[in-house]
Amino acid sequence: MEYYQYIKSFHLIFVITWFAGLFYIPRLFVYQIEASDKPSPEKEILGKQLKLMAKRLWFIITWPSAILATLFAVILMILMPSWFQQSWMHVKLTFVLLLFIYHYKTHIYFKQLQNDEVKVTSSFMRIWNEGATFILFAVVFLVILKSSINWIFGIVGVFVLGILIMLGFKLYKNMRSKDPEA
Repeated sequence: MEYYQYIKSFHLIFVITWFAGLFYIPRLFVYQIEASDKPSPEKEILGKQLKLMAKRLWFIITWPSAILATLFAVILMILMPSWFQQSWMHVKLTFVLLLFIYHYKTHIYFKQLQNDEVKVTSSFMRIWNEGATFILFAVVFLVILKSSINWIFGIVGVFVLGILIMLGFKLYKNMRSKDPEA
């Protein structure tokens, strides 16, 4: 199994690039949503550029990375079927399912914004932007710690992180309402 480490490396590389896309695309959505409120011609100029950036990020980096990360994960699972018997893997696969749901819902937002349909606020999209962060933290803790007690602490840590991020978001929103340029 000398090629196992190579497959694992490719899986990790494409997971990283997948998450990079998932971290950045909602930020582009925030800018698109805010650009839709600008006066002409700024609205059209920004909108066109942001759509192009989002399209390239989504179809050149994020989708291919998701597909390749999944492909290499399946190969790893075939090489290591004993992982299916470990509780941490069951929890990890649950978070991976949540990641696919998050990716799919992000794709829906992408399509809406590509069609100039603004159905959510920029504040909502800032919160949405943290979804991938929660999943990443949970999966990394599960993969690294593996033992049931430690990953439970890791998952609790993810929820504490979520609370801290929400508090930080609320603080940022309050600061921004006082200084719109922040």
